[in-house]
Amino acid sequence: MTRYLQERTLFGPLIAAAPTSELGLVVVIPARDEEGSLLQALGSLVDCELPADCSVEVIVVVNTSEADSPDDVARNVRSAEIAREWAVAHSSERLHFHVLEAHNLPRKHAGVGLARKIGMDEACRRLESVGHPRGVIGCYDADSACDPNYLVELEALFRRDEKCQACSIYFEHPLEGDEFSPEIYDAIIHYELHLRTYINAQKWVGFPFATQTIGSSMAVRCDAYQAQNGMNKRQAGEDFYFLHKYTPLGQVAELTSTRVIPSPRESHRVPFGTGKAVGELLESGERCLTYSPESFLDLRSFFEGLDDWWENADAGTTELPESVRTFLDAQSFAERIAEIRANATSLPAFRTRFFKWFNAFLVMKFLHHSRDGYHPDVDVTQAARWLLEQRGEVAPDSARELLLRWREIDRGTNG
Repeated sequence: MTRYLQERTLFGPLIAAAPTSELGLVVVIPARDEEGSLLQALGSLVDCELPADCSVEVIVVVNTSEADSPDDVARNVRSAEIAREWAVAHSSERLHFHVLEAHNLPRKHAGVGLARKIGMDEACRRLESVGHPRGVIGCYDADSACDPNYLVELEALFRRDEKCQACSIYFEHPLEGDEFSPEIYDAIIHYELHLRTYINAQKWVGFPFATQTIGSSMAVRCDAYQAQNGMNKRQAGEDFYFLHKYTPLGQVAELTSTRVIPSPRESHRVPFGTGKAVGELLESGERCLTYSPESFLDLRSFFEGLDDWWENADAGTTELPESVRTFLDAQSFAERIAEIRANATSLPAFRTRFFKWFNAFLVMKFLHHSRDGYHPDVDVTQAARWLLEQRGEVAPDSARELLLRWREIDRGTNG
């Protein structure tokens, strides 16, 4: 047993049935109050083509908190029973479903991060038990769907690229249909446009680790998961902090040959994220806002001059935009850049060290600093249109058409 499994997991083995020796891919699904959508999510995985070179397991973690009422717990226990009956009926020789129950979790940590951790730790244990420490653990959600080639493409990515430690998987929210109201579909159009504009603007400014971090749309190798001490226990944003442990290592891929379809529904169970954002847009009836293009212009000017601090130890910040200058002052930039420079032997090493410090979290922190003191948020369609124009394109007017264009760009199907 590895050191991680000995010291870092919260529970011992949770699944009695031994995995097959061919196990190479495990998909983990946290579930809470998902009686209706969970079976649909599982059905989407049943409809998938299976990899030729390994068997697959799906681990569902039905979870509740010590703060939940007896009725809440009973409802989730019943949901687990229904899912377990379904799992027995739909498991096959090369695709096995397991339903775990994790009740009375401490209120301080109970939530999606801890539920993912429980399932992913168990996935690690099962992969290690059959001698496959390089096996793959996929993160999925109980209200998501996927394309039929999801399992095949996920396994193939890690088989092709031995250096790949983790990946972000291409996603698309549904934009129309009968399941949700027109208002929800409109809200998700604008919010997904924000997500895509935010990451593509980071790429435009020259940030090397710009990566979508959607909890239902990511995966990691078993050994890489353990090397970075596993999933965190955050109640929201667990996906951001988890995947960005791997981006500075330079071995995170973008899987665009398949698609995860997250739900556009509103939710107030987490303090931020897609469900929360959709709910707030519905309640307020206001426009969806995102970071101002001016903030990204300021950040780009900073990154473009980065090499100056390697070439000249006395380079200052006086020529930088005020938003950047005041932010750097608050981060003790002079001392930090001197330390980075002193521990780098070449310009590439300097840049690597710099961006390990000025990471995705610090990018977001700067954008908040800029928004609060210099460049207020703008309508997301304005920002998305501006960013397309930086590519030399004539941008469409509507949010929907803007989103469809950015989807094409992100998937690499046109541009």
